[in-house]
Amino acid sequence: MIQKIIPTNVITGFLGVGKTSFIKTLLSQKPADEVWAVLVNEFGEIGIDAGLLGNETDQIQIKEVAGGCMCCAAGLPMQVAINQLIAKAKPDRLLIEPTGLGHPQEVLKVLTQAHYQQVLSMKSCITLVDARKLSDCRYTQHEIFNQQLQVADLVLASKADTYDQKLIAELQQYLKDNTSEKGQAMTVEPWSYTQNEALMPAIVASINLPHKLSAATNAPAVQAVTIQPKARLLDLNYSPLFSQDTSVQQLEFDEHGLVCKTKQADGFYSCGWVFDVSYEFDFDKLLELVKGLDVVRLKAVMITDEGIAGFNGVESELSIVELDDAMDSRIELLSMSPLNREQVESALLAASKRLGLS
Repeated sequence: MIQKIIPTNVITGFLGVGKTSFIKTLLSQKPADEVWAVLVNEFGEIGIDAGLLGNETDQIQIKEVAGGCMCCAAGLPMQVAINQLIAKAKPDRLLIEPTGLGHPQEVLKVLTQAHYQQVLSMKSCITLVDARKLSDCRYTQHEIFNQQLQVADLVLASKADTYDQKLIAELQQYLKDNTSEKGQAMTVEPWSYTQNEALMPAIVASINLPHKLSAATNAPAVQAVTIQPKARLLDLNYSPLFSQDTSVQQLEFDEHGLVCKTKQADGFYSCGWVFDVSYEFDFDKLLELVKGLDVVRLKAVMITDEGIAGFNGVESELSIVELDDAMDSRIELLSMSPLNREQVESALLAASKRLGLS
């Protein structure tokens, strides 16, 4: 069978910059006769972004890789996920969203290996940046934040409706001073969810431009990254992986119908919980709890007495959306200091009840 070459965009950006909201808007611009696939990677162990993106359809297929940077271990998790997603969806376009703490140079290095060149056509790499963060050294001194800018073909000044336009000019200057093309101007476009109708046409027009670092024949996308190969990268035609077996690993709930997973890496701590479908949360109590948490990032899809709610929090900013469906309730917290797992878990249980149990 001849496999069509799939236009592929990597969409990156630091934690909480709005990548999921951007992808959701980009999916709304999809041509009606095309199938698009989305591969989502999360830092934490509990996958939530796929739920926030919305339900799959025949035209939009979503696959999630939780548990940190999917390019690690010689890119094996990412390759397996891509192979399965392509086999299932047979997409006309592939969107890849690495975790905000992932290593984008390594992701691109994997995607431009020789055996993918007959399968994936690397197009514009889009990086979202909240220009207000340029005044915060936790961002500007973070290697991954700067890597994300280094690999970008297009930089979007995310949440541009919430700050002065002079910050976009400062972002442009930061790129000029700190990316590999020092002294050269890089394209920066404003982006905000509230103004997407006016801003999206220019962005959509750019997604088919070739990725700037993949033009050289048989050359990896990013030469600066050194990865010691531990094994031969997978051949995409290796049938046990390039199959339609996309079964998700089953969660092992404890006797209380609960799963908790934690992770620590790159100076961040994550803690996530999954509650089985029998749990219903009191929306008001849950909202009060969420607002009181001292974390840098919060994501949740929760079954509540007022419907299914999606929570998306970045420091002091919190957005809530109503969702159509959920198979369970799940919440993930990310902090720069250790989290009190027992205290948060007790508060979550206090804000919920189990239905259908005697």
